[in-house]
Amino acid sequence: MPDIHESGENYLETILVLRERGVDVRSIDIVHEMELSKPSVSRAMSILRSGGFIEVDKDGYITLTEPGEEIAQRIYERHRVLTDWLIGIGVDEKTAAEDACKLEHDISSESFDKLKKHIKEKHVAAENV
Repeated sequence: MPDIHESGENYLETILVLRERGVDVRSIDIVHEMELSKPSVSRAMSILRSGGFIEVDKDGYITLTEPGEEIAQRIYERHRVLTDWLIGIGVDEKTAAEDACKLEHDISSESFDKLKKHIKEKHVAAENV
């Protein structure tokens, strides 16, 4: 997996989330979604494009490349699983989403995979009660 910083992962995840909402993503959409300045987003898009994580067409529409898609999907899965888990143990929704955003970047693949397996096993066990 190519090397990318946490902020880059957040941008890729945001592009994925916007796309899944049916948005044809442009920089301005990312500005509004992430509540950042246009220059900050423009600089980030330039870095992500030169890193091979995104492509930007002549009209400014942004698409994820295969490496960008892989990273975005990985981070978004972590976000969803961690948010749901935190809500499931009693954390309020807003705090759970904020904390998941912090955790999703730092948890190792091994720990995340084990946590996901544990959550799945507990969920199946609860359904069988």
